[in-house]
Amino acid sequence: MFFIFSKILAFLITPLIWVFALCIIAFFVKDRLRKKKLVIWAVCLLYVFSNSFIVDECMRAWEVTTPDLKPTQKYKYAVVLGGMIWYDARQDKPQFLRNADRLFQTLPLLGSKQIQKMIITGGSGSINHPEEKEAAILKKYLLKCGYADSTIIIENESKNTRENALFTRHLMDSLHIQDSVLFVTSAFHLRRAKGCFNKAGINKIVLYPTDRYSGPRKYEFDFLFVPDPGALHASTLLIHEIMGWFIYKMKGYC
Repeated sequence: MFFIFSKILAFLITPLIWVFALCIIAFFVKDRLRKKKLVIWAVCLLYVFSNSFIVDECMRAWEVTTPDLKPTQKYKYAVVLGGMIWYDARQDKPQFLRNADRLFQTLPLLGSKQIQKMIITGGSGSINHPEEKEAAILKKYLLKCGYADSTIIIENESKNTRENALFTRHLMDSLHIQDSVLFVTSAFHLRRAKGCFNKAGINKIVLYPTDRYSGPRKYEFDFLFVPDPGALHASTLLIHEIMGWFIYKMKGYC
């Protein structure tokens, strides 16, 4: 039930949906002044949430920053959170999203022996296709790429971040993992993910944020004033994540 509720909520808290709703209401409102105000609100919302500078500053305040990983730091396990692909059933292969930086930042560490094994956690995030389990799909892909089966461990039943934490805890207990692990997920997602894993009793983790959205401050004209669809996507992602963190806090998940 919580899984379905989260999908509905994700739709309702999307800025573009707000803009679209205001425009529809404005279309049916007969009072010209109210109609004008609704359209102005819609344009203002669209501009704010697609402004690169505003979104970049908000992302910078939210994303977790950690010191760079030193070459001398070595770990037996890295826990990598899913949410990085969609499955192309016709070609039977994963299509990688931006969050796949989680995986691509970890693979060089596996190659350089800074980590020995990788735990990928993530099942199906789809209501319509629960059989498409992400971790299993990724392992199949990595085996085709030549990675050894012994270096890739999967947990492929979890549907959200809380279940990532709970099911990974069970997996780690079964493997008798006691040492610190490298904890890999997106910088914007790290607050909620860390809270969930700590709540599940996984406290020996070294944070490794990836796919950072915020960059160096820029004061260029287009960055400051010109609307950007990429910024609209980032602001939507940020709103979803902050709302997710808030709900998880209220429910005691993190």
